[in-house]
Amino acid sequence: MRTAAALALLPLLALTACGSGDVAPAGAGAPASSAPADDPVVDVRTVDSVAALLPAEVRSAGTLRVGSSVGSPPSAYHPNGQDKPPVGQDIDMADAVAKVLGVKLERQDASFETILPALGSGKYDFGTGNFGVTTERLKTIDFVTYINDGQGFAVKTGNTTLTTQVSDLTQLCGLTIGTGAGTTFEKTLTAQKGVCAAAGKKPYEVKVFAETGAVTTALQQGRIDVVMSTINGLRHQAAQPAAHTTFLGEYHRLDVGFAFKKGSPLTAAVQAAVNELIKNGTYARILKKWGTTASAIDTSQINPAEHT
Repeated sequence: MRTAAALALLPLLALTACGSGDVAPAGAGAPASSAPADDPVVDVRTVDSVAALLPAEVRSAGTLRVGSSVGSPPSAYHPNGQDKPPVGQDIDMADAVAKVLGVKLERQDASFETILPALGSGKYDFGTGNFGVTTERLKTIDFVTYINDGQGFAVKTGNTTLTTQVSDLTQLCGLTIGTGAGTTFEKTLTAQKGVCAAAGKKPYEVKVFAETGAVTTALQQGRIDVVMSTINGLRHQAAQPAAHTTFLGEYHRLDVGFAFKKGSPLTAAVQAAVNELIKNGTYARILKKWGTTASAIDTSQINPAEHT
């Protein structure tokens, strides 16, 4: 899920939030979004009582392997080129958790749709990618939550076909919707595709993209009418004047978490580390840095039920 910087102001991250994925369409030829200067992670220290919750072999090895989906702000992106380290809310949160636990992260960039299946094989100890907690995913994945994001829609600024918040998918009937492969957005749209026929309307069409820049280009060229992606990603993107997109608001909220293989012995330690960050104020600083304070949670949970 990579594309040349010339294709997008804010590359898309295929949620979820959800799954999620940040879809951030943008104007061609614009520079990548710069990163905020604040570093809320720099002063985080190991908390021995939390680190003690890790399995002995992990404490001995001193490392955790993380599969990281990198696409667009505020979750994770490459502001200075793909040969430089990624930045973003997911990056800061994972780094801060690792510091509380007293371990180093071995981060591997990976396409969004490959991370969850790879957890079961043991390729990664956990995954980040704005993964939304859904009933279906909970069958095979354990989650430790760290933010509340969700699903939303955006259009190219000036669009007159869809101008109001989407509260019912029948509002999309007859339109073409672009979204990321393997996301909760794709599953939601596919599962509900019959709502238009039931309402006596022309069905909507779903176009799924594996490459981030392809969704961006499709929206700007008019080949899709609307993008479905994460609330925070679309809101962040719409705030960039050069992007020329309009956020239409929230559709469905989802908890977002670090993802683990089912039965992972790491979840209790990571949950305790997130709660330590909430308690000591680092968590609030990370969200403030990335403009996602409205998505804060009061406490981290393991495997909460999907929001209805």
